[in-house]
Amino acid sequence: MVVGKGEQVRAGLIEAAVRLLADEGPQSLQARRLAREIGTSTMAVYHYFGGVPQLLRGVADDGFRRLTRRLDAVASTEDPVADLLRQALAYRGFARENPHLHDLMFGLSAPAAHPEPAEGEAGWPAVAFGRLVAATERAIAAERLASAEAGDVAAQLWSALHGFVTLELAGRFAHADPLADVLVPLTANLLRGLGDEPDEIRTSIGSALS
Repeated sequence: MVVGKGEQVRAGLIEAAVRLLADEGPQSLQARRLAREIGTSTMAVYHYFGGVPQLLRGVADDGFRRLTRRLDAVASTEDPVADLLRQALAYRGFARENPHLHDLMFGLSAPAAHPEPAEGEAGWPAVAFGRLVAATERAIAAERLASAEAGDVAAQLWSALHGFVTLELAGRFAHADPLADVLVPLTANLLRGLGDEPDEIRTSIGSALS
């Protein structure tokens, strides 16, 4: 497939924004700076995106695409709860490696950055969430979790995980090991509330952490 110049410029600006975001933080995401990074004019930002807020939506969308690839790299095993926990660890790992991108994706550093899917499309945030829903469906089908709407259960799990990750990135935990001291017991308590058995939870957590 031949990629047009416009698509190349758009992709280049997004890639430059992701790189600057990682290296220098959100204050670096200025139209002139981004254009200079790829050797184009400032007007390119407005021509191809409409402005910096729209470009940031593209960056956030790209972040969810990267997160989805990270979740897809988690292999399925015979223990669906362990797989669910591995996805949680993959999510945490992505956020820790890309803290500024994570904040941008969820509107924590730029409220205008929420990606807007094209008409008729689910959008990458929904695709990423869909991976968690699918993993939750497996755990329910295996009768590890009580029968319920997988989307609702997945939303509970993601809410707990996202809250933990956001607080961790903000440095709000004084614990020596937030994973062992906060996330693991939080997950165990939530799984028990969702119907899983303590012995099986311990086995799955051990498997996911090994």
